[in-house]
Amino acid sequence: MNFYTINYIQNHQNTDRTALYILMIVAASAMIIFTILYLRDRFNTRYRDLGIIALLFLLLFTGTQYEKYVQNNEQKSKATQIVPFIKSVADDENVKESDVMVSSMSLQDGMIVRINSKNKDYQLNLNEDNNSYILNRAHVIDHHVYVQK
Repeated sequence: MNFYTINYIQNHQNTDRTALYILMIVAASAMIIFTILYLRDRFNTRYRDLGIIALLFLLLFTGTQYEKYVQNNEQKSKATQIVPFIKSVADDENVKESDVMVSSMSLQDGMIVRINSKNKDYQLNLNEDNNSYILNRAHVIDHHVYVQK
């Protein structure tokens, strides 16, 4: 079972999308070059076909980027909720924020909350609007825990 500390969650909320941006730039550049070559010699249709293929790749990469953008926004909104939750648990239990570990990178019902200094595990029960919670004592079957700090 993996547990994450508040430092790990705050440092890993952003994702790297540079490879997809590079592919989009390459496809756009290829499309522009093939369009110019086609306009220079309109009887040679191979440049038109290559330009259309580059346009299709550009559309594919753009669609993939948009899908990742939507997923990142959804994940980011859930991840931004977990940091105040960890701070709230630390305040309620009178421990440091670094002693509170969670089993998920986003706030979700049923995740396990571990208070390391007290060596106790709790299961999280959220209400419908995620504004209040109940921590019930839980017992983890597998005590081999991997902590991501």
